[in-house]
Amino acid sequence: MTDMTQTPPADETPATPQRCGLIAIVGKPNVGKSTLLNALVGQKISITSRKAQTTRHRITGIRTLGATQFIFVDTPGFQTKEIRGRTALNRNLNRTVTSVLGDVDVVLFMVEAGRFSLDDAKVLALLPPDKPTFLVANKLDVVARRTDILPWLKSMQERHPFTEYVPMSSTKPTDVERLFKIVEPYLPEQAWLHEEDALTDRSDKFMAAELIREKLFRLTGDELPYSATVVIDKYEEEGNLRRIAATIVVERDAHKGMVIGDGGERLKRIGSETRVELEKLTDSKVFLELWVKVRSGWADSEEHLRSYGYE
Repeated sequence: MTDMTQTPPADETPATPQRCGLIAIVGKPNVGKSTLLNALVGQKISITSRKAQTTRHRITGIRTLGATQFIFVDTPGFQTKEIRGRTALNRNLNRTVTSVLGDVDVVLFMVEAGRFSLDDAKVLALLPPDKPTFLVANKLDVVARRTDILPWLKSMQERHPFTEYVPMSSTKPTDVERLFKIVEPYLPEQAWLHEEDALTDRSDKFMAAELIREKLFRLTGDELPYSATVVIDKYEEEGNLRRIAATIVVERDAHKGMVIGDGGERLKRIGSETRVELEKLTDSKVFLELWVKVRSGWADSEEHLRSYGYE
């Protein structure tokens, strides 16, 4: 009698489960959060400059590697100093930081390697005790002697029960790749929230305003106070052409002159450098018009902040 029983096929190797989680990047102003986010995503999505408060919004950067989707949230530097009597803008930035901390799965607390100031301590005090928190000691490349970091790391361990310590330089690709490997096991096993090739959840219109603001800060140096912002009045797509009109909002007539410059040269340069980056970002031709308007007291007004897109 013939045995018709078939041997079942060998079990296939089970697929690696998908992981996906939100990772907050927090720290005092100008510690390198936006630079790290851009390095992690592999593309510039968060603007940078030497000025405090360059990042004013919750910026989400997305990177999918293998079965894991990392969703990084860059936050404004928590405002620890009294600036012009604690403006509405200041309070708005701090609300953004604290709200992000309640939503994420992992926190990257960023400081300069070997340093810890009172401003760092004020941010550290905000961190939720129930979330995995990594001490990211940035700018390791400028530390003269690496052995000096060891006692500093020990002192940091006494300040907070950090999950892991990551001395690194955000400009060094191998350090960035190592950070991915360290964070990955702490993300929950769940389906991805974005498409595999997504880099950010922010629109091209939002990125246009951010890039204008970056050039504004970089090209005015320390002349222009932090209280300047950008509003997109028009963003139209016509095939491979983008028509954009934007207003730079300042608080005083003197600030308007700083932005425009002699004979309008500074404003022209702001527009020209922004246009070049936007064309690279959107892979299209960009026609950009810029205007400068004075709105006294806008940074102290919750109503103005909402109308200018602050959350």
